[in-house]
Amino acid sequence: MAGIRVKLIARLSNTEVFILTQHLHITRRQLLANTAASALALSPAFANAEAAWPTKPLRLVVPFAPGGSSEIVARALAGEMAKTIGQNVFVDNKPGGAGNIAMQEVANATDDHTLILGHIGTLAVNQYIFPKLPYDPNKDFTPITLISKVPSLYVVHPDLPVKNLKEFVAYAKANPGKLSYGSAGNGSAGHLAFEYLKMATDTFMLHVPYRGTGAMLTDLMAGRLDAAAAGAPALLQFIKAGKLRCIATGSSARLPLLPDVPTVAEQGFKGFEMTQWYGLMAPSKMPKAHIDKLEKEAIAAARGKVVHDKLSQDTALAIGNTRAEFEAFIKLEQARWKPVIARAQIKPEGI
Repeated sequence: MAGIRVKLIARLSNTEVFILTQHLHITRRQLLANTAASALALSPAFANAEAAWPTKPLRLVVPFAPGGSSEIVARALAGEMAKTIGQNVFVDNKPGGAGNIAMQEVANATDDHTLILGHIGTLAVNQYIFPKLPYDPNKDFTPITLISKVPSLYVVHPDLPVKNLKEFVAYAKANPGKLSYGSAGNGSAGHLAFEYLKMATDTFMLHVPYRGTGAMLTDLMAGRLDAAAAGAPALLQFIKAGKLRCIATGSSARLPLLPDVPTVAEQGFKGFEMTQWYGLMAPSKMPKAHIDKLEKEAIAAARGKVVHDKLSQDTALAIGNTRAEFEAFIKLEQARWKPVIARAQIKPEGI
């Protein structure tokens, strides 16, 4: 269609938007569509609508039962974000299916006000453990920020004749198959942590799965197990009481509460890091403007003193990185855990 000369005036909220006279090589339908879009983008009403989001309380789904590190992290972030984002942020626990049930629900959410606490399991591990997931961790969600890391600790019964990881590895190699370690169950963080250590150190130990950390720790302290790995909050009191000996931390740096315990990496296994981590995720269908606002608010909250202090009480590390950094971190974690799970042939309970 030949070029046409036009002069349009659009009125929106008493604001005149002038489209300057020009030669446009477009169809009438394209012209009208582009004019309407331009006018809407310049409209104060449109700008105010974006600024007003969220228009109702934000729901932060935690895919685990109440209690534990996941809820501590979620509530710490939610409380701070609610102070600045303009709406309350409430935590909603939805346990079941190793987090898969909640992830599926949030992936399908369309209300633009539902978020989820992503986790090492739901974002980096489950896809290699379960034969099929009801969600795609890379396509169905948009990463917002990595909120926190909870370091894993490697502990042994005090009667085991080792004082550090190097001695433990040497003892395990000298006594192949004689050592046992416990976990809270197949595919649990403790199970993954020890299988990762076995792969890094080229050692073999028998895995004894329990139904929960409490029962496992009871047997470990009674001497029916030799070793275990778990999140720092569950172990610190027993380490301080001398009922367990910590031989290494899975963190990238030494922990302030255990300054004399070296990391796994320090003891000869460069690049080794084992932490349970939690990040804020949104459904991929959520508009970019909302994602941008969430990123800004969540980073400010995670980096703030209040969240830092709350998390440090449970030996959790506050992070608050950018969306791009969190996305890259997830990819690295997926690459880290794929060979560990394949080597150990880890399967969920009942499969």
